[in-house]
Amino acid sequence: MTMEFHGRGWLTFDCYGTLVDWRTGMERALDSVAPGRAAELLAGYHRHEPLLEARSPAPAYRAVLSEGLASAAGELGLDLTPEQASVLADTLPTWPVFPEVPRVLRALKAAGWRLGILSNVDDDLIAETIPQLGADIDAVVTAQSVGSYKPALTHFATFRTRAQPGEGEWLHVACSWFHDVEPCREIGVPVVFVNREGDVRDTGQVVAMLPDLSALPDVVQNWSLENRE
Repeated sequence: MTMEFHGRGWLTFDCYGTLVDWRTGMERALDSVAPGRAAELLAGYHRHEPLLEARSPAPAYRAVLSEGLASAAGELGLDLTPEQASVLADTLPTWPVFPEVPRVLRALKAAGWRLGILSNVDDDLIAETIPQLGADIDAVVTAQSVGSYKPALTHFATFRTRAQPGEGEWLHVACSWFHDVEPCREIGVPVVFVNREGDVRDTGQVVAMLPDLSALPDVVQNWSLENRE
C-alpha cells in the first residue's frame, strides 16, 4: 500500500524517548514495584532488552518488557510476581509526553508536513499513546507489524515502500543513535538527533542535533529549503 504524497514531505519519529518521556514513565513504574531500586532495574532492563529483541522470531514488545524486567530483577535478587513484571507494559500508555511535543507536532502539520512514527512497540500500545501526542499521525510502523526491532532496517524499508518519498521528502527524527541514527545513515535517510540524554556525538553525521523538539520546525524548514533549491 502506498501513501499519497502532498505538502512538504514526511517527518518520521521514533516515539518513546523522542516524543514520550520513557525514562520518567519507566522509573515511576519500577519504583511502584521496587521502591528505591528503579535506577538499578532500569539499567539492568536495558542490558537485556537488545538481546531479547534480537531473537527470531521477534517476541512481542510486551514480552520483551516483562522478561527484560524479570531478568533485571533476578540479577538484583528481587522476586517479582508476574503482575509486577508486567508493570512496564501495563503503564506504557500513561508515560508522559514531553511538554513541547504537542505544540511542535501541530506546527509541523500546519506547515504541510505529514507525520509518521517508526517504533519498537506493539500495535495496541502505540494506539493508546498516539492520542496523547496532540496531532494527527499519518502513518505508523511498529515492530509487531514488521516482525523485527530497530536497528534492523525493516521499519525504514517498510515506510519507504509504503510512502515512496522522493529525494528531499523524508527526514527522520529520533533520540537513539543505536536504534535510529545508525540505520538511517546506513540506508541514506537524513536524520535529526534529539539529544535528550546529553550524549557526545559527531554532529557532522546528522542534519542537526537538538536538546529537545522546540527548534525542530525551524530546522526542517531550513532543511526543506536547502533540498528544494
